[in-house]
Amino acid sequence: MNYCIHPIVMGTKIFDKSMMTYQYGQGETYTIPIYTWYIEGGSQKILVDTGEMRPIQSADREKAIGGRIYNFEEGLARWGLTPEAIDVVIHTHLHNDHCENDYKCTNATFYIHENELARIHEPHPLDYRYLEDYILEIEENGQIEIVRQDGEILPGLEVMLTPAHTDGGLTVLVDTAKGKAAITGFCVIMENLFPPREIKAMEMEVIPPGTHVNVYEAYDIVKRIRDMAEIILPLHEPKFASVDTIP
Repeated sequence: MNYCIHPIVMGTKIFDKSMMTYQYGQGETYTIPIYTWYIEGGSQKILVDTGEMRPIQSADREKAIGGRIYNFEEGLARWGLTPEAIDVVIHTHLHNDHCENDYKCTNATFYIHENELARIHEPHPLDYRYLEDYILEIEENGQIEIVRQDGEILPGLEVMLTPAHTDGGLTVLVDTAKGKAAITGFCVIMENLFPPREIKAMEMEVIPPGTHVNVYEAYDIVKRIRDMAEIILPLHEPKFASVDTIP
């Protein structure tokens, strides 16, 4: 089974670039897109993450990322979808900007790693991005399928535990006509995986996420994912904001 992947911008954040690139880019203001990834192929309507509930839709932010910002319903409608039509949602992790529209997908099964569920219900003070209110409805409705090990969700669609950014981060591996695509289970941009010359000059092959569980392990995870897929889709890479379909 081969799929197409449609990145849909469902929000943005503006912050210091080093929030993405560990110890690199300090002092540089950077705008990241927040995506919902629509995985098209087969009989199931599949999303990876659901984005922000009330994204700021402004000309300056759209200019910064090079593409349009949608609310959930608008973004899905581009591909003839409604929230109720979604069959499957795979969560890379449960930071709020990745799951705020979950409650709208009333007919979906949600695949979430057990470590993420544990963390969102008992967050550490540093984990302010976890807000359990956003998943309470799907939890109460019995819509969550707990992921405890790596494996296939559907033919040609796998998940792999990659605890670089969070304890339960799931990288989604998607078979496409041009090879395996990896939607990273950690918040990075393309520079993390393919650093500029000055970073390579320090004998670093990749840059860990700015927010991480263990920076040494995160480095190894980012490198492993980079090397195992033909198509790399970092969760917050701006260049996909102007792309309709991958590959």
